[in-house]
Amino acid sequence: MNDILDGYAAAATPDLIERYEAFDPAVLYAPVLDLLPKTPGRAADIGTGTGRDAAWLAGQGHRVLAVEPVRALREAGMARHGDKGITWLDDTLPDLSAARELGPFDLVTLNGVWQHIDDTARAVAMPVLAGMLARGGRLVLALRHGPGVAGRRAFPMSDEATIAAAGGCGLALLRRQDTASHQAGNRALGVRWTWMAFERPEI
Repeated sequence: MNDILDGYAAAATPDLIERYEAFDPAVLYAPVLDLLPKTPGRAADIGTGTGRDAAWLAGQGHRVLAVEPVRALREAGMARHGDKGITWLDDTLPDLSAARELGPFDLVTLNGVWQHIDDTARAVAMPVLAGMLARGGRLVLALRHGPGVAGRRAFPMSDEATIAAAGGCGLALLRRQDTASHQAGNRALGVRWTWMAFERPEI
């Protein structure tokens, strides 16, 4: 994991930050938009990067914890979104030892993060994420399939294994939807996405 974080740190140029911020979260989250909490609550955005999605959630009234282990991205996000009332945290998958102490959350999101940890780490992370959810809380994963970027490797993953792992932690699948990449260059490389939403039962 450290090599991937180092890769993000090296790539955290103003150009990359601007490209991250240029995406509209409402468009990205369209496959699961109707499943996000309508009532303001507590949300945790894991691997928040520059905080684009965290700021969007905060704008909807949620109290947001933005978790980002790469200092350059975290500081860029704090500078850009410092007025949004977001709580920023330096913490890392799979353990999220600090973040999990700050729950429970009504919503936990991981957008383009799951591919950066291998199956062994995922087996540790899924119970942690499930444990961070309040009763009735929802977990949203955007899973990136296809080749990684140089310096930021991506591990292959199975949608079925992800669903089974979440189910083993007591989470119910609400939606699974495949989408094309929003970036033409990634589409040309065969990158695709699967959006998943899970819910922790009320009882």
